[in-house]
Amino acid sequence: QFILKMAAVQSGQSETEEEKEIQPETSNDGSRTDGRPPAGSPGVPAPSPGAVKPSAPGEEETLRAVLRFLQKNNLSESVEILRREAGLPDEPEDQTGSESSGTGSGGQEAGGGVGDAGSLLSRVSAAPTPAAATVAAPPPPPSKVGAGDDRPDVNVVLSAYSQQGDPVLYDVYYSGLKKFIESVLDCHRAELSQVFYPLFVHMYLELVYNNHEAESKAFFEKFSGDQECYYADDLRILSSLSKKEHMRGNETLLDFRTSKFVLRISRDSYQLLKRHLQERQNNQIWTIIQEHLYIDIFDGMPRSKSQIDAMSGSLAGEAKRDSNKAKVFYGLLKEPEIEVPLDDEDEEVENEEGKPKKKKPKKDSLGNKSKKQDPNAPQQNRIPLPELKDSDKLDKIMNLKEATKRVRLGRDTLPSICFYSFLNAYQGLTAVDFTDDSSLIAGGYADSTVRVWSVTPKKLRRVKSAADLSLIDKESDDVLERIMDEKTASESKILHGHSGPVYGISFSPDRNYLLSCSEDGTVRLWSLQTFTCLVGYKGHNYPVWDTQFSPYGYYFISGGHDRVARLWATDHYQPLRMFAGHLADITCTRFHPNSNYVATGSSDRTIRLWDVLTGNCVRILTGHKGPIHAIAFSPNGKFMASGATDGRVLLWDIGHGIMIGDLKGHTDAIYTLKFSRDGEILASGSMDNTVRLWDAFKAFDELETDDFTATTGHIHLPENSQELLLGTYLTKATPVIHLHFTRRNLLLAAGAYNP
Repeated sequence: QFILKMAAVQSGQSETEEEKEIQPETSNDGSRTDGRPPAGSPGVPAPSPGAVKPSAPGEEETLRAVLRFLQKNNLSESVEILRREAGLPDEPEDQTGSESSGTGSGGQEAGGGVGDAGSLLSRVSAAPTPAAATVAAPPPPPSKVGAGDDRPDVNVVLSAYSQQGDPVLYDVYYSGLKKFIESVLDCHRAELSQVFYPLFVHMYLELVYNNHEAESKAFFEKFSGDQECYYADDLRILSSLSKKEHMRGNETLLDFRTSKFVLRISRDSYQLLKRHLQERQNNQIWTIIQEHLYIDIFDGMPRSKSQIDAMSGSLAGEAKRDSNKAKVFYGLLKEPEIEVPLDDEDEEVENEEGKPKKKKPKKDSLGNKSKKQDPNAPQQNRIPLPELKDSDKLDKIMNLKEATKRVRLGRDTLPSICFYSFLNAYQGLTAVDFTDDSSLIAGGYADSTVRVWSVTPKKLRRVKSAADLSLIDKESDDVLERIMDEKTASESKILHGHSGPVYGISFSPDRNYLLSCSEDGTVRLWSLQTFTCLVGYKGHNYPVWDTQFSPYGYYFISGGHDRVARLWATDHYQPLRMFAGHLADITCTRFHPNSNYVATGSSDRTIRLWDVLTGNCVRILTGHKGPIHAIAFSPNGKFMASGATDGRVLLWDIGHGIMIGDLKGHTDAIYTLKFSRDGEILASGSMDNTVRLWDAFKAFDELETDDFTATTGHIHLPENSQELLLGTYLTKATPVIHLHFTRRNLLLAAGAYNP
């Protein structure tokens, strides 16, 4: 255990919040409601501090020798952790590593952190520049995290399926339980039916592992049709595992084995099930329930079928109620006070009209709105953010001026939609992004290129060469214009560098940089002044599906096939945080508007919200029936929308951590969601070639948040999709892969024409 823990610390990993939660649970009636995977399995956390004690003086001497060796090599973090876990008393000369224990606010352990929140995040300089990362020293080799780690330990994982009972009786056991559940009262039947799917999976895998090929095939054919339709993809993968050899290294199998399937069941229903299994002496099923299931028991009325269906569908069942109880600071940070000067042009125009003061009250009201401190907002300095440069302040002033001309959207004033069709995109368009001011558009392609276009009359120009720059008078007023080379002016630029399809792109808020992520496992940072690659960030072991800049710049998030999301800073080679816990690919990543949280959507059909400061997972949201490809936060930071391949848009209350809406209408996968600038309208774009507009104001305004009964999970979703749908807009044959609201609330959409 020591070696494993030390290796994890040195490679930048530590326990995730998800791993910390896997503890043996006991129900109120004294029975153990879950088991524990064998020691050494992937996903099992290392022993808690103080759990490992040297049993003899000789062992203690050995440990002290190891400690001295680590100290000699300046591995202070490893010294501290080893000393803590071994229960050795502190020595005066060994205090070197005590300051970097990786604790966040309130003494919480930084679950996904690399080092200490203060030490790494506080390195933000006044005006950080990505070019600082272009030093010649190569980055250290990436640590193997995620799916790659599972394979060496697969035999340990699978050994849990050995020494099981008579294969002929599996059919009898399952049929008997099915008959019993079908005979109970309706109010209990829906809840108890939840055990069918996880039991079916584990019983089938036990048969396969113990080489009962004929019995496992018969078992699968007889009972697979009884499972819920949204598990069809998982069952298809499962059916391919018909021999013991097939099971080695299979990711889906390892997910089932190393993560407990969570069922939320009322106490009355649970007692019924327990009594039945004890009376029948059905130890086989009871063992599986204790080893592989986590039964989250609540007091109160059982849930209905529709309430259970709304929350189920993920790879590991529902989220535990405890997973969504952490406090989330979803409020917005206070905007810096910036004086908005009146332009000469504006003054002239207004003087002609004779009403020069008309604009000022609007600006003052905008300023006042941001001066009030939101009680739900995090502290302004909770995470260090880069200081505003003069150019940023100018941009904010422009933003405020645009906001005065913004159209207030609503049910009676829908936005105009401007659609950008990529014609003849035979290279395969895979990603699109717009700058915040809507002046640039970028596309990522399957041929590994990134293309940037100017959508204004202003053409794209490169900075002049070093020789030409030396001739420029740096004190002149128009120096920024003089450094640009007019000979290079063009409407578009092509960026070469990736060695695989580009899957995600993101402009920085200041429009100086562009991020792109690719199948080649890297995230690249491009300068939009020189149109060259500044840095290649290497940390992911497999394709990276998505990346996004923080709303304040400097930080960015990436997620991919290795199931680990990474938080980066533009001037650091290594990630600042690693968020591990998803059971399948991370398909989309988004920053919360206040930059203190990031949301990740995954093929495991869950959305997780992570705290940037501590690295902890503070929300696990289940309900989608397919991989999640779109996440959007409302402008006030209080709500979130998500879209998936199941064609549904789900709405979430972040503070309470529960689902508050289910919007049905799309007939294919949803790949993009966007709230209007005032949060009144939600736009969704889908592979069904449509853009749909939803009344977000009505969906959120009618909520009675005080009535939420999140403790039992009794949610009552209104069936009001048709009432909330404000409009459906068809393209001829163009799947919609990106949406963007301009500062004046014009909706821009984009996709590749697919004849």
